[in-house]
Amino acid sequence: MTTSPRGVPEEVRERQALDRHLEEEVPGAEEERLYVASQWQLMWWKFRKHKLAMAGGVILIFFYLVAIFAEFVAPYDPEAYFARYKLAPPTPIRIIDTEGKLHRPFIYQRDRIRNEETLRYYYIDDITILHPIKLFVKGTPYKLWGIFDADLHLFGVEAAREEQGVFLAGADRLGRDVFSRLCYGARISLSIGLIGVLMSLVLGIILGGISGYYGGRVDTIIQRVIEFVRTIPNIPLWMALSAALPADWPVVRLYFGITIILSLIGWTGMARVVRGRFLAL
Repeated sequence: MTTSPRGVPEEVRERQALDRHLEEEVPGAEEERLYVASQWQLMWWKFRKHKLAMAGGVILIFFYLVAIFAEFVAPYDPEAYFARYKLAPPTPIRIIDTEGKLHRPFIYQRDRIRNEETLRYYYIDDITILHPIKLFVKGTPYKLWGIFDADLHLFGVEAAREEQGVFLAGADRLGRDVFSRLCYGARISLSIGLIGVLMSLVLGIILGGISGYYGGRVDTIIQRVIEFVRTIPNIPLWMALSAALPADWPVVRLYFGITIILSLIGWTGMARVVRGRFLAL
């Protein structure tokens, strides 16, 4: 083994030079990887670096899964009444009983008592009766997506509905399970945002593309319309357009009406961006 004047073996010096060469080549390889990547890959790499965006995406996907499978996730029918549990607080889920023994997740039997002085109802737990919470239990029959008949629910207790229920978010003044109603209500709330944004995207791309591509009078007319819409405050405009919808419309028709209103208002920003891109190209 030969040694350099500084006392460093030649093999070590060659290895160090090779490592420095590889380190210098990495940026070039990364740059080439960016050049040959598709637009979707670039978007995904940029999105993946944002930790908050990744966490928000996971939460949003979870919410949409709950909304899609609302009949399966909800333990009860949203219109089912629990006469004994009106305005009941959320049911506490336990794994350790009063004696310190470990169990699978369970709830205690909950009884309702009335205060003779205030005439208000209170709920106390009967620690002598345990109801285990089980997964994939049979309950109220339903039609999944209005097509498939089923009676399987994600979780629940095997006690009769008249005896005991599990209320993760409590019950309303009529005795209906709030969590089940939230699962069903998520369909409308989440789909309005998704469909409204999709329609705004389509309108913005089409009108903004026409404005930027043809120019001239077409561009002037579209831009003046955009400026007019953007000068109107959003809340009064939403109220006026919502009041224009007939009060006797069914819920589904009102839902689509509100979705169209949101899309008619939200397309202007996208149209400006697309017009600018067309002009740049």
